[in-house]
Amino acid sequence: MGTKSRAWLLIGLWIAVLAALTPWAGALDDVKSDRETDYLPASAQSTMAAELEAGLPGGVENVFVVVYHRASGITETDRATAAAHYAALRAKYGAQGGPERPLPSDDGQALMYPVAVGESHGESAEYIAEFRAMVTEHPAGLTVQVTGPGALQADFEGAFEGVDERLLLVTALVVTVILLLTYRSPLLWLVPLIAVAGANVLSMAAVYGLAETFDVTVNDQSAAVLTILVFGVGTDYALLIVARYREELHQRADVAEAMLAALRRSVPAIAASAATVSLGLLCLLAADMNNAAGMGPVGAAGIVCTLAVLVTLFPALLVVCGRWIFWPRIPRVRTETTAAPTLWDRIGATIARKPVVSALASVAVLALLSLGLLGNTAALGRADQFVNAPESVSGQTLVAAHFPDRAGTPLLIFAPNDVRDAALRAVAEDPGIGAVEAGRSGTAVGEITAIPRDPADSAAEYATIERLRDTLGEVAPGTVVGGPSAANHDTAEASARDRVLVIPLVLLVVTAVLGLLLRSLAAPVGLVLTVVLSFGSALGASVFAFEHLFGFRGLDSGLILLAFLFLVALGVDYNIFLVSRAREEAVRHGTGQGMLRSLSVTGGVITSAGVVLAATFAVLVTLPLVSLAQLGFAVAFGVLLDTLLVRSVLVPALTLIAGDRVWWPSRMSRPAVAPPPRQPETVSAR
Repeated sequence: MGTKSRAWLLIGLWIAVLAALTPWAGALDDVKSDRETDYLPASAQSTMAAELEAGLPGGVENVFVVVYHRASGITETDRATAAAHYAALRAKYGAQGGPERPLPSDDGQALMYPVAVGESHGESAEYIAEFRAMVTEHPAGLTVQVTGPGALQADFEGAFEGVDERLLLVTALVVTVILLLTYRSPLLWLVPLIAVAGANVLSMAAVYGLAETFDVTVNDQSAAVLTILVFGVGTDYALLIVARYREELHQRADVAEAMLAALRRSVPAIAASAATVSLGLLCLLAADMNNAAGMGPVGAAGIVCTLAVLVTLFPALLVVCGRWIFWPRIPRVRTETTAAPTLWDRIGATIARKPVVSALASVAVLALLSLGLLGNTAALGRADQFVNAPESVSGQTLVAAHFPDRAGTPLLIFAPNDVRDAALRAVAEDPGIGAVEAGRSGTAVGEITAIPRDPADSAAEYATIERLRDTLGEVAPGTVVGGPSAANHDTAEASARDRVLVIPLVLLVVTAVLGLLLRSLAAPVGLVLTVVLSFGSALGASVFAFEHLFGFRGLDSGLILLAFLFLVALGVDYNIFLVSRAREEAVRHGTGQGMLRSLSVTGGVITSAGVVLAATFAVLVTLPLVSLAQLGFAVAFGVLLDTLLVRSVLVPALTLIAGDRVWWPSRMSRPAVAPPPRQPETVSAR
């Protein structure tokens, strides 16, 4: 069987596999969940409270707050309208408890009432439109808004509506444009796009299998990141393979032989890259945050599936297409060994003349960007999670302005029945609580609803939560304090603990993979330190942009950990591609010349790969949730910074300064002979 026949057979096998797995990929939405407990830390009181609430009669309740406002003062007609709405909502949703009538504000400008809707009516996002429609008819000049935890959750889930399709379409469009600009070919861009699309199907099917078999948490956030990772990393792998394949086509007449040679020389670095990212992602399994722990295996599955497709299906597609796929810039076999100096030759020569100055200038730029970390790094509140504030957020602002004793988000407290009365008294006596009410009772625990006086997610409200937990731990053992604000507070604290645990673990794993690949200790440590410095600079610049350009009111609790993971793992990727080629060249030409030759032949393709990855992550900035927008911006900026400065200037400069010592303790750190003079060798990355 000829080489092309084997390539066609491989393509046929992949078509069959992907066709068989397409139903699984399409079923990924069925296993996605955005329940509160899917995001909360596993060990937190707020998580235990959410689980206890599910065991009460009626199950989990979504609490809505309807607020009415007229600046000139509430009229009798307004009161009658609010009372009618209240009665209709209670009848429609079978709400129990709550005040007998809408509560007036002390300033006479507002009315409000809570409505608790049982889980028998479904998720809040399923009926929020109907709920709001029931309060749309009201007198002119009266503002009516639906807020509260149930409305916030509904608006949060609604922000993801249609995101998967839009994200896939925009990402594919961005990748297509960049590939067209990179290859300047009307045909070649299709091959990577087809392979990456196949990798996306395989990844979605694999994640569906993980969710069904191992109960891995999959939510809209992790699904969005999966798409970005597959398209970004997959396109990077394709660019690297094509660049090496083009080099070999200039030396070999047979396309199959050229591809095999290209794979032998590029796959070890690509596999090391995939191992770095996937093992780094799996470090998230140690996180206490459920959404972070779930993202680990989801992202790792995406990377492994992408690697499998890009080193098998993609080369087979290129082989069956032959040289003509590169038209109009078809690579021909040539005998000359030299070429005119390129931009990357000139950059390398500039760095080589003054490597110390180049290194110091790079570090100075990175240090300057890091000053942004002095800005607002406080954790985002729930109401600040939206790029554009929905009705639930503006309604909460009205409640805080006109009902200062009820400014906070309701706390849900669950106490064992034998100490419930003691818990109720302790909560009522707390100075930070404006209102308290006994709720449902189960066989073992009872519910208490408490409304803090301080604004939601404020430091004062968090202090009230901590004080209540300490007090109740003494007077009513076994009592837990939950609710949206408690969950946000627990999330911020758990995220801080996760950073302390996971970040060192990621650094250890990444350094170990680099050590195995480069057979060195000095190079991996140096490379990791440069990427960590790059991360600090990217985060500093991002904090400045979030505060002064985007107007965000802090950082999402999970941003630092996820941004660190992606920037370190993906940043090390480009160093892997650069330094592994430098090591290959150093064997024949010495360390300094080896690095310059590596920069010359990989500079263009690695820069293109960095631009692709940055552009795909930047797509997240278009989404309506601050958490995804911040992650997208921080990673996109960090990847560009790492690609254009750290990998292009700082790493080559440090390598030239260190010389052969960079390979310590391998034999290459003790060269026996002086390296021969460099002969320029430049092959277009395109």
